[in-house]
Amino acid sequence: MNPVQTQLLAQIAQRAASAPHGQRTAIYKAGAAELGISLQTLQRKLKEVSVTKPRKRRSDAGCSALPLEEAQLISAVMLESIRANNKQLSTIERAVERLRSNNMILAGRVDEATGVFQPLSNGAISRALRSYKLHPEQLLHDAPAVSLASKHPNHVWQVDASISTQFYLADDGARVMNKAEFYDGKPANLKKIERQRLWRYVITDHTSGTLYLEYVLGAESAENLCTVLINAMQKRHESDPFHGVPWMLMTDPGAAMTSGIFRNLCRAMSIDLIINQVGNARAKGQVEQAHNIVEREFESALKFQAAESLEQINAWAGQWMRYYNATSVHTRTRRTRFGVWQLITPDQLRLAPTIEVCRELAVSTPEERKVSNLLRVSFRGAQFDVSSVPSVMVGEKLLITRNCWRDQDAAIVVLMGEDGREQYHVVERIEMNEFGFAETSATIGEQYKRHADTPAQVSRKVLEQLATGTTNEADAAAARKAKAVPFGGQIDPHKHVTDTVLPAYLPRRGTSLNVNAPTVEHALLTHVEAAKLLRPRMTDIWSAETFSWLQQHYPDGIAQEQLDAIEAELKRPAEVVRTPLSLVAAVGGN
Repeated sequence: MNPVQTQLLAQIAQRAASAPHGQRTAIYKAGAAELGISLQTLQRKLKEVSVTKPRKRRSDAGCSALPLEEAQLISAVMLESIRANNKQLSTIERAVERLRSNNMILAGRVDEATGVFQPLSNGAISRALRSYKLHPEQLLHDAPAVSLASKHPNHVWQVDASISTQFYLADDGARVMNKAEFYDGKPANLKKIERQRLWRYVITDHTSGTLYLEYVLGAESAENLCTVLINAMQKRHESDPFHGVPWMLMTDPGAAMTSGIFRNLCRAMSIDLIINQVGNARAKGQVEQAHNIVEREFESALKFQAAESLEQINAWAGQWMRYYNATSVHTRTRRTRFGVWQLITPDQLRLAPTIEVCRELAVSTPEERKVSNLLRVSFRGAQFDVSSVPSVMVGEKLLITRNCWRDQDAAIVVLMGEDGREQYHVVERIEMNEFGFAETSATIGEQYKRHADTPAQVSRKVLEQLATGTTNEADAAAARKAKAVPFGGQIDPHKHVTDTVLPAYLPRRGTSLNVNAPTVEHALLTHVEAAKLLRPRMTDIWSAETFSWLQQHYPDGIAQEQLDAIEAELKRPAEVVRTPLSLVAAVGGN
C-alpha cells in the first residue's frame, strides 16, 4: 500500500468507529468501492492500520471440564502409541474413544439445566491437554540442554564412529552403494560387503574444534578404536600441529568404547574416560556435527574420484583435514581451528609415547597388589611408595598399572572416585642403596620418621576414646592404665540373657531303656590290709584280740564297703564286745 491508500484506510476506520450501530457495513462497502478492492480485503487491510480493542477475557478462562486425572490417562495412551522415530500413531479421538469404551474416563460434562451429558469435543480436549502441559507435542520436545565448556586445547576430546552410508571398498576401489542393490530387502548383498564397508572415526578437540579423520574397514572394534586414538595422538605432519594426549575423552557407551583394551589404554595414558549415558548423543554434539561436516565437505568428493585403497582414502582424508582445520573459521571462536589449538601451553601439551609403546600399554591390564606394613607395593620387580595415596591402609589391595610417561620410575594407582569414575594417582619407585636399604629409610640415631595415620588408625583412636569416655589420647591411655571399666560400666554383657523370657516347655513322654548294667567286683582285702586301714581309726581300742576277731568273723577276707560296719561294731561298749569274744575263746579252748 502507498501512503495515500494508508491514509484512506485510516479515515474509513475512523468513520466506522464513530458510526451508529447498523451503519458500519455501508461505510465498509463505500470504502471498498473507493479503493477498488473487495470487502474481505478491506477488512484485512483495516486490521493492519488500526488498533483494535482486545477481546475481554472470559471469566472461566483457564478452567476445563476435563479433570487432570483423565487428561493424564489420555496423554499416556497417546504416548504409548508413539514410535521410536517420534511418529504418533494414535489420535486424540482414538485415545478418548478407547478410554470411554473401557469406562476409564468421561471427558464431558452434565448440563445442570437439562441433566443431559455432553461429551467434550476433540478441540476442547486438545486445549485442555495443552493447558495441563500434557499434549504429546509438548512432551516430545527435547529436555533443556546445558552448555559445556573446556579449559584449554587437548583438555577434552570427543570421539565417535559412524559407518559410511554411501561407500564401500570393492576390489577395484571405492564404490557408491546403489540403493537398488543395497537395502534391507536384500540382506545378502549387505552381508557380502560387510567387511568392505568404510567406517569413519572422527575425533574433535572441544576447545578449538579441531577434527581428526581416519577410515577403517570391517567394524567398530576395540582394536580399530585404539589404533585411531593412538594415531591421533602422534605428531604426523609439519602442517598439522594437532597432537598430544588429551586429559579427558568423551565417548558413547558402545562395546568398543567400554572394552577392556580401550580402558587399559586410557588408564596407562592417564586419560579420564567419560562415557555418556545411553541415548544422550547430544552430550558430544560437537563430534556428531563433525560427521556432517565430513560427509558434506569430504565424502562428497569421492563420487567424482574413486579411491583405489584404504591407504589412498586416508591420505586424501589427511590432506583435506589439514586444509579444513587451517582455513575454516569456527563460529564460536571466530578463528581457524589450528589457530586456536596453537594457544596450548607446554604444561597442557602431554606428548604421547611411540606407537609401539602405546600399543603395548593398551594390553597392560592393572594388577592387584597388597599394601605392606611399610605402605609399599611390589610391581614389575620394584617397590613403590603408596603412602601418598588417599585413604590407603595396610593390608588392602590396590590396582597398579604402568606410567607411560616415566616408565619404570613411577606407577599409577587406579582409584574409584565418588562419582563412579576412575581416578589416577602417581606413585614413585623406591630406590635402594648399595646395602639394600631404601633411600627413604630413617637412619638410626639420626632421623625419626613416621607415616601419617591411616584411616584405620584414626578410627581406632576415636573408638578408644569412645570406649573410655574420654576426649583425647592422653586421657584414654590413662583410663586404660587405671584399668577403668569400658563404657563406664554402663553395658551389662548379660542383660540380653536375663531380660529374655524363656518359654516353659511341656514334658515329653519317654520309654524306659533296659540296660544291663555291668557288675563290678572288687577284690577282698586281706586281714593285714584291713587291719592297716582300721587301726588308725581305732587307736585306743585296737589290740591283738581285735585282729583275732577279724580273722574269726571274716575268714575269706574283708570287702572294702564292710570297713565302716566293722568299725562301728568294734567301737560298741566293751561289755557287749567282750562277751562274744570270750565265748569264742572258750569254745576254741574246749
